[in-house]
Amino acid sequence: RLALVSGLEITTTQVTPLEKASGQSVKLDCQFTVGPEDSGPLDIEWSLLAADNQKEDKVVILYSGDRVYEDYYEPMKGRVHFNTPDPKSGDASINLTGLKSTDSGTYQCKVKKAPGIGSRKMQLIVMVRPSKPRCFTEGTTEEGKNIVLRCTTTEGTKPMQYKWEKTTDNKLLPASAVLDPVEGTINVRNVSASASGTYRCVASNRVGSEECILHLQVTPPRNTAGIIAGSIIAVLLILILLAIILFCFCRSRKRKKYEKEICNEIR
Repeated sequence: RLALVSGLEITTTQVTPLEKASGQSVKLDCQFTVGPEDSGPLDIEWSLLAADNQKEDKVVILYSGDRVYEDYYEPMKGRVHFNTPDPKSGDASINLTGLKSTDSGTYQCKVKKAPGIGSRKMQLIVMVRPSKPRCFTEGTTEEGKNIVLRCTTTEGTKPMQYKWEKTTDNKLLPASAVLDPVEGTINVRNVSASASGTYRCVASNRVGSEECILHLQVTPPRNTAGIIAGSIIAVLLILILLAIILFCFCRSRKRKKYEKEICNEIR
């Protein structure tokens, strides 16, 4: 039996995985060469491989019969194109625009030109940059109390890192501050007035960063003894006022009773 010898070869040596931010564009390389023995029609097929073996791979773009078929995969309609108008030149690369997190996955470039056939897989990871974080405090911002400065984002591909810094005064974080760069918190025990000022939190991942500003005002502790003393004085004043009213009322009744008795005696 005569064995068919093929000269078709995928020459791309692209390093994977590719990491991009959502909204960006990416080129998935697939360069190839053919030999004189590869005389059949050229077919190029790009697929997004299913993560689950039970599911079907999705063809995202196809070149066959000297024609390009781009609208195979509805989620990428209008966003996937061949890098060159004539892939027969040896360039089967494609460009993906307006990347979405759902575009992440393993892509396969398959080139056929009978009897030759070759394929190459590459992984694309589309990361979402952090959304603008929200900075806020938890706890009572009084001297001597424990407070937490918190920084949170609603969007962003993990791992996420949070970095806090003070931007006013001596720019030093409180001595008792304990930072958690993963949770985005600063725990401050026994907070003092020197902790007052403006703080900035920067949330970042591998494709971007966003920040928020927090203005912290630590207030003096409430004078508990003074409040208690004031309350006692207020109660005493109310009791004295009630006593005066009661005294005046009783005296008025006695006077009326005395006047009545005088009238009866006169009669």
